[in-house]
Amino acid sequence: MNRHSHLERHFTQRIGWLRAAVLGANDGIVSTAALVIGVAAAESARGPVLLAGIAGLVAGAMSMAAGEYVSVSSQSDTEMADIARERRELAESPEAELRELEGIYVQRGLEPELARRVAEQLTKHDVLAAHARDELGITEAQAARPVQAALASAATFSVGAALPLGVAALSPARLIIPTVSVSSLVCLAALGALAAHAGGAGRIRGAARVTFWSALAMAATWIVGRIFGTTV
Repeated sequence: MNRHSHLERHFTQRIGWLRAAVLGANDGIVSTAALVIGVAAAESARGPVLLAGIAGLVAGAMSMAAGEYVSVSSQSDTEMADIARERRELAESPEAELRELEGIYVQRGLEPELARRVAEQLTKHDVLAAHARDELGITEAQAARPVQAALASAATFSVGAALPLGVAALSPARLIIPTVSVSSLVCLAALGALAAHAGGAGRIRGAARVTFWSALAMAATWIVGRIFGTTV
């Protein structure tokens, strides 16, 4: 058996896309459902409710994409700046950087002699990768990917927002609020459980926290809609 053929998959390898995807889908359902419920509480006609929901979907998807791209780009810029500085330090003082790497391994529990040998071996293999991983904490699995994060957020937001919109379009006008509320909370609970499971956490806890805050958001917009009545 080839000792290199077995590749383990870890939860941390999912962090980049999982965070953006879950955030996008969750925000798509919550914001659109809350918007639909708020407008429906103030306006009984289906047209304005659907129009508000569609506008919320388009604006939300673009906002999520732009926000994720800018945010993750800033993280990527910071990582690249740190790596560039590390590259300069390796070129100017390689022995000092070797001792620094050795010191990191000693702090992690290796004997000084073994730490020295490990540092030397990793330096020969890929010195920049060794320092990026062990000194800066930057790994390939967790590296910032702005475009991936932006596309994942926009796509999942759109999918999430389509759920309450579809329910609102198919429900009788007088039942839009209860049907959108219940269906959205069920979907959000399932999403929270799925995201928690994919990340290696407890599904019940993940579902409960998403459901609680989402219900709070929907209740708040319903109250606003009732207060302002048909002035929307």
